[in-house]
Amino acid sequence: QVQLVESGGGLGQPGGSLRLSCAASGSIITINDMGWYRQAPGKERSLVARITRDGDANYVDSVKGRFTISRDNAKNTVNLQMNSLRPDDTAVYFCNMQIYTRYLGNYWGQGTQVTVSS
Repeated sequence: QVQLVESGGGLGQPGGSLRLSCAASGSIITINDMGWYRQAPGKERSLVARITRDGDANYVDSVKGRFTISRDNAKNTVNLQMNSLRPDDTAVYFCNMQIYTRYLGNYWGQGTQVTVSS
């Protein structure tokens, strides 16, 4: 059994910062890619940023230069530092991990609300 628990999020002001964290626990052998996705009201869930086990990161164009994804392989955690927030960053954010237990599985966090408003 693997569980992903997210923390952070909440209300941020335009131009401000928020930080999201996600920790995996359970019978984990190793974790490949980690990522953050978001889903705004009325829209589909979409990729925000992903990071490989070796630390190679990629971002959707709308967050490049503003958001930074990082991971700690020893702690099985992934973080998303969000700076220069904009109202269109408002969404539910989900962490995602590709985790080997006995088999490779795709796991999701429960989602955390990020609202950017003055």
